[in-house]
Amino acid sequence: MTHVSRLNPTLKEAILVTRLTEVTGVILAGGQATRMGGQDKGLISLKGKPLYEHIVKKLAPQVGNLAISANRNREQYQMLGYPVLSDTLSDYPGPLAGMLSVMQQLDAEWFLFCPCDTPNIPDDLVARLWEARGQFPAVWVNDGERDHPTLALVHRKLAPALENYLASGERRVMVFLREADGHPVIFSGQQQSFANINSPEDLAQWEDK
Repeated sequence: MTHVSRLNPTLKEAILVTRLTEVTGVILAGGQATRMGGQDKGLISLKGKPLYEHIVKKLAPQVGNLAISANRNREQYQMLGYPVLSDTLSDYPGPLAGMLSVMQQLDAEWFLFCPCDTPNIPDDLVARLWEARGQFPAVWVNDGERDHPTLALVHRKLAPALENYLASGERRVMVFLREADGHPVIFSGQQQSFANINSPEDLAQWEDK
């Protein structure tokens, strides 16, 4: 089921956003953020509020349900009322571990994964990935220049294959998605929509925008 909702009614022209109720959105905030000095990246302040809240504002209107994958500061992530799930694997094995944990714990068929450091995702992100999924079990964003494999729409049937992949010692998201018969969806010319905040310098640039 899909329906259309309106965001930001104070704007001169309200933006129509398609909500895919079949999809559960997941914000990936479980990493160690080594390039940010080990800070919990999702809780770093951007324009006066935690970074992950910027993702919630963008993603929540596009999906039926929303959850957060986090391994630290769970109480702070729970403040918005969404489920907060931690990795079932130890030692921070990367975003795939967060994906697997969520698919194992939530009863949903499709999951839209989004990293907590990409605050400018487009309002049609989920709708475009959904439309382009075809018979593929996974699709991910390509901005016309590079892949963004952690911005991906993934079917839960890939959970067993993902569990085996991680058990083998592999961690590479792009490799897994390709091996799982996924394919990219091109968002040509939208590089700024998928720009990451990876360092204090990046954060300073975003603060000035």
